[in-house]
Amino acid sequence: MPQDNTSGSQRRTSKPQHVSVFDHGGRIPPRDNDLEEAVLGALMLEKDAYTVVCDILKPESFYDPSNQKIYAAIQSLGAAQQSIDMLTVTEKLRLMGELEAAGGPLRISELTSRVASGAHVEFHARIVAQKYLARELIKFASQIEAQAFDESYDVDDLLQEAEGKLFEISQRNVKKDVTQIDPVINSAIEQIQTAANRASGLSGLETGYHELDKLTSGWQRSDLIIIAARPAMGKTAFVLSMAKNMAVNYNIPVAIFSLEMSNLQLVNRLIQNTCEIEGEKIKSGQLTQMEWDQLMSRVKNLYSAPLYIDDTASLSIFELRTKARRLVREHNVSFIIIDYLQLMNASGMKFGSREQEVSMISRSLKQLAKELNIPIVALSQLNRSVESRGADSKDGKRPQLSDLRESGAIEQDADIVCFIHRPEYYLRSGVDAAGNDIRGLAEFIVAKHRSGRVDDVKMRFKSRYARFENWDSEPEMTSGSKVSRLNAGDDDFGGGGFGQPASPFSGGSADILGAPGDDVAPF
Repeated sequence: MPQDNTSGSQRRTSKPQHVSVFDHGGRIPPRDNDLEEAVLGALMLEKDAYTVVCDILKPESFYDPSNQKIYAAIQSLGAAQQSIDMLTVTEKLRLMGELEAAGGPLRISELTSRVASGAHVEFHARIVAQKYLARELIKFASQIEAQAFDESYDVDDLLQEAEGKLFEISQRNVKKDVTQIDPVINSAIEQIQTAANRASGLSGLETGYHELDKLTSGWQRSDLIIIAARPAMGKTAFVLSMAKNMAVNYNIPVAIFSLEMSNLQLVNRLIQNTCEIEGEKIKSGQLTQMEWDQLMSRVKNLYSAPLYIDDTASLSIFELRTKARRLVREHNVSFIIIDYLQLMNASGMKFGSREQEVSMISRSLKQLAKELNIPIVALSQLNRSVESRGADSKDGKRPQLSDLRESGAIEQDADIVCFIHRPEYYLRSGVDAAGNDIRGLAEFIVAKHRSGRVDDVKMRFKSRYARFENWDSEPEMTSGSKVSRLNAGDDDFGGGGFGQPASPFSGGSADILGAPGDDVAPF
């Protein structure tokens, strides 16, 4: 009896302490001790009850600390696939040294006697889980409120932390119901019919690279595609070339999140790509008369293209999620590019290592692709093990899946993993060991393909213009004119202004912004 009194005292004193942690404004936090005891009783009464609630509840879901200890014992028995009843739970608590803290053998027997059956255990467990989630939200809101009143906290850092913690709480309650196969079969048939009716015969988004599109049937919805390479291989040049093809030639809305380059630098690279003018000349402005005319005539293709650029530095996965949802909702964006994955962060969440953080980011990107039902391409760096391999042959420097930097989870989460390899860069020669011409050769290596075969795709890299092209043919510029002020006048124009009769450009500088009072140019 004295032991029972002591344990009862512990239970009585522990509850007010528990309340003080979550209490807000003198109100008692959400809980239902009767339901908690009903769930525990049913778990010890019904043979298969634990399998019903094991993915709904965890020890922290219970408000009463003694109930937490009892469920922890049940969870341990369930994980070991041992029988769960009043006797085994009592013995487990004794072995754990928690029997008296849980209320002793008498309380365990009382729990089972209060329940007639476990018929409603799942419904009761979900109520317990909802009340736990409500307590977590109250605790989270109280902490953020206290930190917001403390002026020593930076508001931007606090926003990042709040977003991270709220995302963490929301992920605990994300469940998706199972789907009967019939509607999924109908969706699959519709997708096949859509692909059959297209002239290209592709079920996904066209990239403009014919051999790559044949291999993948276009970038597929909900896929996470990783494109990795060592520095100077042309990762950014490839995705910009691809984005220009998709947005300009196929009118596919594309969003680019650039963590490495500013939006002006990206647009300069796009101009270099589209207008075939060397980057050094674009930066210096030292263009010949022919190059100015070439710039002014070809840049029209970029106007009004459905291409959206975000150059936020150190972008967090939570910011990306918010912005991506808005872009899809407001601009119907169908394709997202991230340059590059290792520059992202997961602010507001704590990790034991950078590898764990990168793993969480790659997993979140895959979840985002599934949620928005669009393909997402993320660029990635490779580690230095590529450089340590011999360069006697072109295969010596070919990237492998094990070369992905900072996390093995990247290759697990991705649906497609691709590498860019330029043999000419490593061999320092225009021919390989077999005497083949490799000038401008870029090998696009599909090393993992979850829903198809892996293979290498030959492409041509024009370093002068930072542009990737099909190996067998030159890509054609789109013939359709975009609606913009640049093509409102004659097709040919000189330095005299838009819509004026053409005249040869005399060199020096060009005014492409128009006269005062004119509409603002779209860049």
